[in-house]
Amino acid sequence: MTHKLTTKFGRRTVQFASGDSYCSAWLYLPDTASDTPVPVVVMGHGIGATREMGLAPYAERFAATGLAVLVFTHRHLGDSGGEPRQVLSMTEQLADWDAALEYAAGLPEVDRQRVAVWGSSLGGGHAIAVAARHPELCAAVAQCPFTDGPASAGALGIRETLVLGGVLARDFLAAARGKEPVTVPVAAAPGQLGLMTAPDALPGMLKLVPDGYEWVNRAAARSLINIVRYRPGRAAKDIAAPILVCISRTDSVAPPVPTERYVRKAPRGDIRHYDAGHFDFYFGKAFEQLVTDQTEFLVSHLKPAQVTSG
Repeated sequence: MTHKLTTKFGRRTVQFASGDSYCSAWLYLPDTASDTPVPVVVMGHGIGATREMGLAPYAERFAATGLAVLVFTHRHLGDSGGEPRQVLSMTEQLADWDAALEYAAGLPEVDRQRVAVWGSSLGGGHAIAVAARHPELCAAVAQCPFTDGPASAGALGIRETLVLGGVLARDFLAAARGKEPVTVPVAAAPGQLGLMTAPDALPGMLKLVPDGYEWVNRAAARSLINIVRYRPGRAAKDIAAPILVCISRTDSVAPPVPTERYVRKAPRGDIRHYDAGHFDFYFGKAFEQLVTDQTEFLVSHLKPAQVTSG
């Protein structure tokens, strides 16, 4: 079933408290929210990425069907707060999701009984973990989700692992002394030092950066430990809500085999496979296929009022 994109909507930048700081976000509100509260989708991105990097087209399509959408940037990144900068803490990022859900559900324009989460890459792993601990959610979407740290780390060679180990030691020392983090690139070319070094990682991330936007391609080296230890896929079996999991058959960053093994245990899992690579999910035919599937899934479970604007 295809849903007509007929609802007008607006977008504004907002902030909400998280931990000892705040997250910056875009809030999309359909015009129908002025008449009656609408469902909401909370969206978050992947490793070291900010909301400016490819999430707006998804959010716009969801908002055009009558859904409110909150698209946020994790603390320590982009225009969100948090010190020191460029630290990727899984504990803090999950707390950001909890804070985003609380903020979204408290908006007067939102029906707090109809809330969903959507995440991509590392955010997709977060969506799985968050959905497992928030049984009140109506739906969840995880696209090319990062589900298993050790499996993703296996893509790094021995030499890179040893070099990263040295950088890690220096960063932990810097943290102990209260100094600025020792950082490594989030994405780098194969054979170079970085959190993601698959052939498509650096060009894929750079393609997501809009003209005129300055993305900081750095992460505190200590982030690697947080990421490698993180196995959000294990929580899939505990998700009460329907969850749509969109898997790339050729994923270079989030291996599809362990992801499928995990999400098959989700009681109400809907698994779909796509031929596009991990970084291709935001463009062209792949985007159209994904956003169509996801919109239909979200609309079917959140049931926004379908209002045609003339």
